[in-house]
Amino acid sequence: MALLAACDFSFLITQIAVGPFDGPRLGRVAQVEPAYRKNYGFDEQEVGSYIDGEDSTLFVVETQVGLPVGYAAVSHGWNDFAFVDDIAVDANHRGSGLARQLMDAAVAWGLRQGLPGIRLETQSNNVGACRFYESYGFELGGYDRHFYEALHPGTEEIALFWYFRFETKPGRY
Repeated sequence: MALLAACDFSFLITQIAVGPFDGPRLGRVAQVEPAYRKNYGFDEQEVGSYIDGEDSTLFVVETQVGLPVGYAAVSHGWNDFAFVDDIAVDANHRGSGLARQLMDAAVAWGLRQGLPGIRLETQSNNVGACRFYESYGFELGGYDRHFYEALHPGTEEIALFWYFRFETKPGRY
């Protein structure tokens, strides 16, 4: 875990998704000026709690020399979807297919659990992640304009909920 904690999971906000959010795709985006960096931090204890959980698991991706540079924390959600509770790849290793490897592992886990699909949530200002989820085959299932208000009063971030239903992806896995 200590090696994962040393990773840079921050990302640069240069665009924000703009509603209405009325279809399965992201839709319109607007430029953000000035761009800014966002970092959720890394909680070793929280992420570590997914290891060998009864209804959860943790997937870690490594470089060719065995250095961990990304992870996906996945759990069995209350609505019987697998939840990707957290997924992150070190900034210096993005674009190399590691996020896809993590998502493939999450899909395989959900299928082994007999679940109907995967759900995850991201923010309207994480356009790069949204584009990745779309390219993977996720559909935008809903949004919540008030999801983050208690944590960040006055925020304009909108929670976006993405779904990947296994039955709509025949033969993919």
